[in-house]
Amino acid sequence: MKTQRVNEANANASGNISTDTINKHTETLANHYAKNMKIDGFRKGKVPVSVVKSRYKENLKEESRQKSIDEFYTNAIKELGLEEKEIIGQPLIVKFDEKDTGIDIELKIGITPKFELDNISSCIPKFELEKVTDKQVEEHINRLAKDRAPAIESQEKELKEGLIGNINFEGFVDNVAFDGGKAENFDLMIGSKQFIPGFEESLIGMQINEEKTIDVKFPENYQAPNLAGKNAQFKVKLNSIKQKADVKIDDAFAKSIIGKKEENTLEKLKQEVKKDLEKEAKFKLYNEKLKQEVLENISKTFNFDLPENIIEQEMSVLFNNEVSTLKQEELESLKKDKEKGKALFEAQREKATTSVKVTFIMDKLAKQEKISVDDNEVFQTMYYESMMNGQNPQEVIEYYRKNNLLPAVKMAIIEDRVITHLLDKNNGF
Repeated sequence: MKTQRVNEANANASGNISTDTINKHTETLANHYAKNMKIDGFRKGKVPVSVVKSRYKENLKEESRQKSIDEFYTNAIKELGLEEKEIIGQPLIVKFDEKDTGIDIELKIGITPKFELDNISSCIPKFELEKVTDKQVEEHINRLAKDRAPAIESQEKELKEGLIGNINFEGFVDNVAFDGGKAENFDLMIGSKQFIPGFEESLIGMQINEEKTIDVKFPENYQAPNLAGKNAQFKVKLNSIKQKADVKIDDAFAKSIIGKKEENTLEKLKQEVKKDLEKEAKFKLYNEKLKQEVLENISKTFNFDLPENIIEQEMSVLFNNEVSTLKQEELESLKKDKEKGKALFEAQREKATTSVKVTFIMDKLAKQEKISVDDNEVFQTMYYESMMNGQNPQEVIEYYRKNNLLPAVKMAIIEDRVITHLLDKNNGF
């Protein structure tokens, strides 16, 4: 065996796994199964080894080969002077050549990188939030009042924007009714954009008891794939027209929002709304600009050796994501042209390298700042996101579990919390 420490995060091991070694594992496995297997015609523990070898030849070959590789890998780690806890991920098998003399093998071994995060604050931008004005607070409270106002019968004869239409409707695609496309006595605020584009606009001008059929098109990115991008017709009947009642904005209104305690006055509500608007502004700034800026700064500032096996693992994920977006003819072309496939895989290297580096940095920062996320928080986040996207939460969680994607979700949540924490800390929040 020949081993080489390439750098702080990578090592190579190459050599030959002899036929004798493989045969030794085959004998050990065959004897174990002979003592423990139950085969028709033989008592348990009395199965001849020759029968096991004959019936399970291919299984024994595969298992003994894997045992030999595992043994080679374990010996390589010892020869490199590494401990198991220093190893990260599965080794990359870069050479595997079966011969009469055994197997010529070469492995790339990943080692958890060691690095310091000196002067991390230099990567965190300073900023000032725009002040929330009294007018913004007033407008927000007016919206709260409007949202909470009860709906009352309107004297208007025709439906228009800002009014509420109580409707019955049923939707059809290719003259066939679809699931979830029917409701009765449904209150719809015109202008709320609650329905797909064109639906609410088509109701404007309708009178009570009027019936009409409207034509609309589902957006290409609609949450239900069976409806996305399709033309549809809705049969609609307007039952009644309502409007929002006027609500007096005073201390009593404030108490209906923030609680009935004596100190919960309109002035207190204004203070609470101002705080909420400031939080929203900060959240928007973080998510639309500053978090990406922090990631870019961190990636440029800190450089250290990265394990190749983890980079290639990330490249595979990105490659598969890319392939999943290809059209059928592009996919067929990729299958026929191996060089094209290799080029597409290699094109993921830069992005994968940055992603792996940032993940290591975020993991270390999370430990330094004592930030953690438990599994329940991961499931809660996924449940909420699934509901918001109109997906079945249990199906989404099960898909992520089966495809071993839950750790990536957890890391994304940790990353978000770490960056938020650093931005807050560096800017006095």
